[in-house]
Amino acid sequence: MYNLLIGGAAGQGIETTAAILEKLLKTSGYNVFSTKDFMSRVRGGHNFSLIRFGTEAIHSHSNVLDGIIALDDNTIALHKDNLKETGFILCDANLKTIDTRAIKIDLNTMAKKLGNPRVSGSISIGAVLKLFGETLQHINTVVPQFIKKELVNINLTAMADGFNCTEKKFAHLDGQYSNYMLISGTKAVALGAIAAGLKFYTAYPMSPSTGIMESIAAKSDKAQIVVEQAEDEIAAINMAIGASYAGLCSMTGTSGGGFSLMVEALGFSGIAEIPLVVIDVQRPGPATGLPTRTEQSDLDFVRSASQGEFPRMVIALRNQEDAFYQTIRAFSLAEKYQLPVILLSDQYLGDSLATIKTFDIKNVTPQKPLTQYNDREKYLRYKYTPSGISPRLVPGKTDQVVIVDSDEHDETGHITESADVRNKMVDKRMKKLKGLYHELLEPDFIGREDFNILLIGWGSTWGALQEAVTILNEQNKEKYAALVFGDIFPLPKKLLQEKVAQAKAIINIEQNATGQLAKLVREEIAITFADSILKYDGRQISGEDIVNEIMRRK
Repeated sequence: MYNLLIGGAAGQGIETTAAILEKLLKTSGYNVFSTKDFMSRVRGGHNFSLIRFGTEAIHSHSNVLDGIIALDDNTIALHKDNLKETGFILCDANLKTIDTRAIKIDLNTMAKKLGNPRVSGSISIGAVLKLFGETLQHINTVVPQFIKKELVNINLTAMADGFNCTEKKFAHLDGQYSNYMLISGTKAVALGAIAAGLKFYTAYPMSPSTGIMESIAAKSDKAQIVVEQAEDEIAAINMAIGASYAGLCSMTGTSGGGFSLMVEALGFSGIAEIPLVVIDVQRPGPATGLPTRTEQSDLDFVRSASQGEFPRMVIALRNQEDAFYQTIRAFSLAEKYQLPVILLSDQYLGDSLATIKTFDIKNVTPQKPLTQYNDREKYLRYKYTPSGISPRLVPGKTDQVVIVDSDEHDETGHITESADVRNKMVDKRMKKLKGLYHELLEPDFIGREDFNILLIGWGSTWGALQEAVTILNEQNKEKYAALVFGDIFPLPKKLLQEKVAQAKAIINIEQNATGQLAKLVREEIAITFADSILKYDGRQISGEDIVNEIMRRK
């Protein structure tokens, strides 16, 4: 397995260079995992992409590097300590570094001779392919996917020139992943929503959630989806609720700051019993926080958002494959139980790319409004039922009047202040949780069945925990396992109680400062954690980080 970093200032073409290289490596058969680290600015600063590739399963990033493509001196200064002694630094001949691992090429001079100084990134791609024992076999099919037609030939020439400037340094690895998908969490969510039958998506742009709207908009014509950029998040969620009331499969997305504005309308969805799917792609807060960084700090917020009490579902997305299927499931649950379902992603998962099997949609049925209404009976939108789920009709497609209300209401939907009706309505809505509990998916179990130390995490820590458990079991006498939650509220308890009873020690792993999952688990089953490893600097925890911290605390 190899790990490569491409770094420089914003505006130097890092993203395009990384995207082409990722696709070339995957097309060559490698399993590829990549992630980005970028500042909230258009020019300058320091940005980088990490590309990890090999022939085995890769679930997370690593900071231990085999190579650095440095577009400026700052990249070398910041990352050279993470570079293996056998690694390399590929950079322009004019950079100041005297590191013996540096491979200096006249990137800028060569690019100018070709007639376009911006093709220096393509020269570096050709050089990297040679260093890792690859060929130029796939550049003619991959490059046109990322470069304007009139610039394709000059970039192909640049790659060939770079290829001829270096010598092979690492062994070529034969992988079997060329027919797999290389997809980000953001695009996986978008495709999941489309597969579920999405017909209306609305949002106000807020990083890191904006990519979902862009991805859906790119396919909106073919998929017959209305995509509306709202004036703010309040308008977005209310439009999504209105579209759902009118019978459309609808969704809205935002980050934590935007979700703050959606809170009152979330309660409207709850009391009006209108299906709603909302995705919160988390970033560090409060307020503006770190707009382009990652965190898992919204769990406490979303599970209790809006005044009063009403049932909801919170699902944390764990990886790119999970993001697709759980998004489909979110629409199904929202429609079946007539409640809001909140998906929790984060910047790391949203922007990272992973190599996964092609999605299986054979058994996916696009969502349509469900109804249990018998037209021989009087229509009661909020009829008391044993399940708490009342008949739902689409207005305009029936001769029945479909009344909804944000005030407390009786079975017909008319406003009431009756204490007796209030109790019955609250109880009716809460009955949905009984059915929902039977829908809950247990957390992923990772590691040895005979473990004695149990790690617990949720969402995008899945990949780091996969890697950490493997390393810990290889290096220690202690036996390790992990539970990683996807369904997180209501909390599935069966497997948790079973594994906690076996554990000698339980360690909580989260990307926040207060251990929000640990608090929820303590509320539900009153267990004591031996320790918590919490990371909240805006950068994603890695498997190596977890291992090193566990070893340090022993």
